[in-house]
Amino acid sequence: MTDTPVLDIRGVGKAFPNVRALSNLSFDVRRGEVMAFVGENGAGKSTLLKILSGDYQLDEGSVLLDGQEVSHASPLAARRAGFRLVRQEPEIVPHVSAAENIFVGELPQRGGVVDFRQLRADARALLVECGFDGLLDLDAQGDSFSPAQRHIVEIARALKPGVKVIAFDEPTSSLTADETERLFALIRKLRDRGLAVIYVTHRLHEVMAISDRIVILRDGRLIGVKETAATTPDEVVRMMVGRDLSYGFSRTETTRNEVVLDVRGLKSRWHRDISFQIRAGEILGFAGLVGAGRTELAKVIFGEYHRSAGEIRIAGKPAHIRSPSDAIRASIGFAPEDRKGEGLILVRSVMENASMAVFSTLARWGVLRNRMMVDTVEPLIKSLEIKTPSLEQEVGKLSGGNQQKVVLARWLAAKPKVLILDEPTRAVDVGAKAEIYRLIDSLAKSGIAIMLISSEMPELLALADRIVVMHGGRISAPIEKRDASEEAILNHALGQRAA
Repeated sequence: MTDTPVLDIRGVGKAFPNVRALSNLSFDVRRGEVMAFVGENGAGKSTLLKILSGDYQLDEGSVLLDGQEVSHASPLAARRAGFRLVRQEPEIVPHVSAAENIFVGELPQRGGVVDFRQLRADARALLVECGFDGLLDLDAQGDSFSPAQRHIVEIARALKPGVKVIAFDEPTSSLTADETERLFALIRKLRDRGLAVIYVTHRLHEVMAISDRIVILRDGRLIGVKETAATTPDEVVRMMVGRDLSYGFSRTETTRNEVVLDVRGLKSRWHRDISFQIRAGEILGFAGLVGAGRTELAKVIFGEYHRSAGEIRIAGKPAHIRSPSDAIRASIGFAPEDRKGEGLILVRSVMENASMAVFSTLARWGVLRNRMMVDTVEPLIKSLEIKTPSLEQEVGKLSGGNQQKVVLARWLAAKPKVLILDEPTRAVDVGAKAEIYRLIDSLAKSGIAIMLISSEMPELLALADRIVVMHGGRISAPIEKRDASEEAILNHALGQRAA
């Protein structure tokens, strides 16, 4: 890292109707460093990125790139000036190839037509440079990309010639552990080449692992800039939230009660002979690498996917589950990983989303009764401390943490015996994450049997009473809490015996 600023932010401010998004931000980003932006949802991280990338125009202050004041009137102007943003939700053209997606708008031509041979050669060279060679079929159509492949395309787009500053916005939310390590290797290579790298994430362990300095924002203001090596996660969290909030979380020992969910010999196109039990008040964690079959298992149990063999029992009785409605009648709730795509209807209200699982009990002659919906949802909004202007607010306008609470409110309204949580804190800030941890803990204490799927090992170690590790569609190992460690989980997830 050098002391030479490549990006200099001076007194930047931005306001929207009734909201002051940024106030007098001043700091620099230097050549050859990784600068992390952290803060709770609403702290101003996204607004600042959108100003730098040309999506928004600043109201006050100035931005200097290589010592020259810039005003990015559009994303194209920002790219031409040398600022590149790897967005959290990449824009993919669905019916063209991966190679064409990488060079969209810049396709090489010969004689007025696209030179596909050159296109493929350029795309392959770029993937090799990024360290992602072999992870993307250049002929695959955009609508077939996995979430990880969408991010790989977005990263490759950003690294085309002329880049001076590259910003990554939640880049690992869809990546496996191996892909994350490849990304970190790429970021270190970019840093060592003298590029300035901005890294935005809610995952503090990634911030501590990859960054050189940390910009801490709260309520649109700069709280401080810390050298990563000279701070701790707890100190960063205190600065982010303005109060003491332990980065760690630990559940008290629970009493093992009667078996609520009993899965015996389950088989499907993804699974071979899956058997496990969850007791009332117990949190059973599910670990494994992408492709291990955890999410598919949740969807088989919830009736979204078909099982070819095996039995599911709820409180000792066979449950005949062929659809999600069967699962709900069997007293099973499911909060999916993709809360925006599968868990919520973003253009509908908080009240409608929170009461969706109990519509049948709130209707008379097929018409929903508004007063009953209000009486059902209002106490849940208060008890879960969901921050919303009203019950009529579109749920898509809430922060990620509050959206996740709305999903949980839906299942609290349904009073399930079993609750399946798939990546319940994905892309929520650290303050909301701590609140969701306490909520999950309280749900377990109320007697609900919880199946917790998470790719964050610290989360599993903090919340789960036991951990089941999956590998290749099988249960590789059950691990008691006293024996659980990141090393043991990873060894089993890789199909190896724990050391």
